[in-house]
Amino acid sequence: MGLNRKDLLGMKDLTAEEIQLILETAEPMKDILRRQIKKVPALRGKVVINLFYEPSTRTRTSFELAGKYMSADTINISTSTSSVVKGETLKDTAKTLEVMGADVVVIRHSAAGAPHILAKHLSVSVINAGDGFHEHPTQALLDMFTIKEKKGRIRGLRIAIVGDILHSRVARSNIWGLTRMGAEVRVIGPSTLIPPDIEKLGVTAYTSPEEGLRDADIIMVLRIQLERQQKGLFPTIREYARLFSLTPERVKLARPDVIIMHPGPMNRGVEIAPEMADCVQSVINEQVTNGVAVRMALLYLLAGGGNPHETVG
Repeated sequence: MGLNRKDLLGMKDLTAEEIQLILETAEPMKDILRRQIKKVPALRGKVVINLFYEPSTRTRTSFELAGKYMSADTINISTSTSSVVKGETLKDTAKTLEVMGADVVVIRHSAAGAPHILAKHLSVSVINAGDGFHEHPTQALLDMFTIKEKKGRIRGLRIAIVGDILHSRVARSNIWGLTRMGAEVRVIGPSTLIPPDIEKLGVTAYTSPEEGLRDADIIMVLRIQLERQQKGLFPTIREYARLFSLTPERVKLARPDVIIMHPGPMNRGVEIAPEMADCVQSVINEQVTNGVAVRMALLYLLAGGGNPHETVG
């Protein structure tokens, strides 16, 4: 069974049933990653194009591997080497890719809503790999897959998201997805980095990590996005680290079996202490592996269909 939709543009409009289908489909995909030969013919003959208008190593590589492991022809297009620098519009670029035979276009763009515009003009599937401050649905899905794998469930868990909530598309997508699946979500950060209306999304906001981290099952640390920020949102990096960095002392406030997550790349010593990034409770490296499995599942559901256990087993 495939997803009953052409595109994956955000977590906001995904149902709990659709999220569950994606997470379940990622399980046999992860089994492929454990094999000596990581190759199945599930998407042979399909063309996946990664169209990235923003720099990315982790997400782009993850999508590229996901396509290649399922035998799709995967092409990466960077705007610095494409016709975009010559003035071609997003719509024109998209149409060119479609007539060249693309089956799926994965797009990352600095403008919120760019994937939605693309999807309106294309008959092929579009996947949002991050649009501005808006959403990053595949990161949220891999985070949810990791949580479910480690805890056996999402419903009823207490999840604390710490850091730059204001500029984080990862935070928004996780809030939509996690609350839909029944988790209790808390956001923690300086008041200047928490959107004023965030609690309308069904979360509780804290400006004290000592309060927000208490009895948490999951701690999700976000990178301080200096490249997206206005000046003056907090005094100095050193001051932020002193007040909000995830330290061993703060982790002790959470549940003993807490797991620590980070979407990467990390600023060690700023939002997270180095010893916490590498401790036994950290699943940060596993998130990267799970990202490939989840993106394989999405490409398969949008471009392949069928029973994943039969096709990739």
